[in-house]
Amino acid sequence: MLPEHGTGADRATPASIGFDATRLGRWDSALIDFLWQLRRLAAGRGIGFDESGLPDASRRLLSLLDDSRPAPLPPRRGPGLLARLGGATTTALTGALNNTGELSSLLGGLTLRAGAASLGRARMRGIDLLDNLYDAGPSALLIITVVNVLVGAILAFVGVVQLRRLAADSFVANLVGLALVREMVPVMTAIIMAGRTGGAYAARIATMQGNEELDALAATGIPATDYIVLPAVLSLTAMMPVLYLYGCVVGIAGGFVVAIAMLDITPLAYIQQTRMSLPVGEFGFGLLKSFAFGLMIAVTSCRIGMKAGRSAADVGSAATSAVVVGIVGTIALDAVFAVVANAVGR
Repeated sequence: MLPEHGTGADRATPASIGFDATRLGRWDSALIDFLWQLRRLAAGRGIGFDESGLPDASRRLLSLLDDSRPAPLPPRRGPGLLARLGGATTTALTGALNNTGELSSLLGGLTLRAGAASLGRARMRGIDLLDNLYDAGPSALLIITVVNVLVGAILAFVGVVQLRRLAADSFVANLVGLALVREMVPVMTAIIMAGRTGGAYAARIATMQGNEELDALAATGIPATDYIVLPAVLSLTAMMPVLYLYGCVVGIAGGFVVAIAMLDITPLAYIQQTRMSLPVGEFGFGLLKSFAFGLMIAVTSCRIGMKAGRSAADVGSAATSAVVVGIVGTIALDAVFAVVANAVGR
């Protein structure tokens, strides 16, 4: 350090800074960085900086560095509430449109392949179709029976308790029959199959994706749509109306047992009242809903399985997503059918 200036409190501030590098050995870029920082600090406080005692190489390197400080950048402000809301809405709409397009493409392809399968031109094995039919039909009868019998019994019990107050307990058969045939049986059956079969479809296809079995099929020229997806979709779509009719029978039987036990009514009178309250058209509407539910559950579950990742966690995520989408889709589709039925006067 060279001579100091000032008095009192300013006496510790040097007039300039100098260096003696005669005993300096090897040095690297750390020295240049230190000197540059020191030079900038000295310039900011009005202190001289004498470089004459430094090695020539270090002075040349220091001369290449600019001491001027860059102007501070203005603080970045995040997007406003409306911008974030608009971005989230755009992202959600884009995802929904992409998913709708992929589902429509898959459904169209399956329709064409189903036509080819009816002519024996699709690469679908009959044994796979039979296995899927058994899994989506007879294997599900036990749980379909338990759930629909209990639903019918609950409807009959609630109907007896409430209609008895109005002296209209003889209409319990009408309540049970119409509620089961129009709404409860198709919706409950679809929810059961979404959790049981739809999740199984997604998990099975996701497992094949993780094991690279789908890649092997593609490498050998066998379309996964024909070999895996088509049997599953045809099976569940075909068995849902059958399960619906079976569920109607066992559900009405459950309501019949409760009503006979709680009401002073003969079995023949209950059956006659049920028959009069259920025209054939009601079953036709329920069959149409069951067919749509089965098709929706099968197509969405298979699509989720084919889009899954390749890890074990992705298999579980695919199964969970298939169950959630199947249940929510069933309820949403049922709401659409309710609006259509009201529009056509049913």
